[in-house]
Amino acid sequence: MPFGYASPEQIMRDKADYARKGIARGRSVVVLQYEHGILFVAPNPSRALHKISEIYDRIGFAAVGRYNEFEALRLGGIRYADVNGYTYDRGDVTARGLANFYAQNLGQIFTESVKSFEVEIVVAEVGDAPEYDQIYRLTFDGSVFDEHGTSAMGGQAEAVGGRLKERYREGMPLAEALSAALFALTEPGGERPTATQLEVAVLDRNRPHRKFQRLTGPRLAALLEETAPKAAEPKEPKEPEAGAKPETPPTAPEGEIDTGSGD
Repeated sequence: MPFGYASPEQIMRDKADYARKGIARGRSVVVLQYEHGILFVAPNPSRALHKISEIYDRIGFAAVGRYNEFEALRLGGIRYADVNGYTYDRGDVTARGLANFYAQNLGQIFTESVKSFEVEIVVAEVGDAPEYDQIYRLTFDGSVFDEHGTSAMGGQAEAVGGRLKERYREGMPLAEALSAALFALTEPGGERPTATQLEVAVLDRNRPHRKFQRLTGPRLAALLEETAPKAAEPKEPKEPEAGAKPETPPTAPEGEIDTGSGD
C-alpha cells in the first residue's frame, strides 16, 4: 500500500490551522497599560488554574490555549529567570530576554514535533515610567509581536482587540482601564462577567520590590462596582422659560359647572 506524500509547506499549514482552532476555542485575554503599570484581565471562573501569573519581580505572564502546555512554558520561564538572575544580575532578566527564550522553544516545537503547542502568550514588563513598559505577544509558531498599549489574544481576538482600542487611551486610571477591558471582553448585548468569573492582576510600578499583584475579593468587587454602567436618572420636570405663559387648567364646557370635587 503506497504511503501518501505531503509537502513540508502543507504539513506546516496543517499544524498552524490545528493550533489556531485550538486557541480560538478558549476565551480571550487582554493586556493593557494604565496609569501606574500594566493590567491583565481574563475571564476565568477557576481559582486554582491561573491564566495570569508572575514570572519575576517586574515581569508578568498571560496565556490562552491548552493549560498543560502554557503551564510548562510558564515554569520554564521561571527557571530561566531564576538562573539568569542568580548567575548574573537581577536586572539582566528582562521581558525581551524571556520573549526570545519562549520564541526559540515554541519555534522548535512547531517545526520538529508532530503536534504544535495550542497556546498564545504575553510576556510583559513594567518599567520605571510608561515609556519603558514592554508587552510582547508570542504565537504558537514562535513569532514575536512587540505590542504598544494593548494586546488581545485567544477566542475572538480580532473583535476583542478592536473593541479594546475603541476605549483605550494613554494614562488611564485603573478603574477606567478595567472598564475598557471588560467592554472589550463582553460581546455586544452580552452580560459583563462578575468578580467570581474574572482573573485580574497588575504590574504596579509604584509597589516596592515585587510589582505583580492579583486583584481579588473586596478590592476587585469595589473596582467592578465603580466601573458598572449607571442606570439612567429620572428626568426632572422642565422649568418654564422666562416670559412664557403658565399653563392654565382646562375649563369645563359651557353648560356644565366645575365644582372642583373628585366626585
